[in-house]
Amino acid sequence: MARTLILGLVAGLALILAACVPVSETAAPPPGDVEPDAPASLQCEATEPDQMGPFYEPNAPFRSQVGSGYVLSGRVLAVEGCVPVPDALIEFWLANPQGDYDDDHRASMMSDSQGLYQFESPVPVPYTGRPPHIHVRVSAPGFRPLVTQHYSGQGKDRGEFDLVLTRN
Repeated sequence: MARTLILGLVAGLALILAACVPVSETAAPPPGDVEPDAPASLQCEATEPDQMGPFYEPNAPFRSQVGSGYVLSGRVLAVEGCVPVPDALIEFWLANPQGDYDDDHRASMMSDSQGLYQFESPVPVPYTGRPPHIHVRVSAPGFRPLVTQHYSGQGKDRGEFDLVLTRN
């Protein structure tokens, strides 16, 4: 009796497995991927530039975290085709929790092969009439450098911010 039950279970499992399609054949493409037959006219809207401010300093250390409490993530994309821009240099700088700029709150990183990035910092704070924000500068070969700001809003602990570049 036990042998018949086990054989029945094995046969049933074999039928279920035979009917399964591998996930890779049915899964949607990851965010940011453009399907091969997507129209060539597909375009993203370029990210609006914003003021650099007086506190930018080049050559910030390469790191993806300068504190904790706020996670900013997104993609670096090209306007033409909305395709990912891999290996873009992304620079961040923001005021510390006391509202002052310092080297501990500066970072540089590269977007990954899919144009993705993730940066962690303290929750941005308002200071002298400015809303909470993170400064961002993005550069990549063949594209115009972009300087912009991400406005986090008060009480938020994460944000998504795609950085859409235009070609030279």
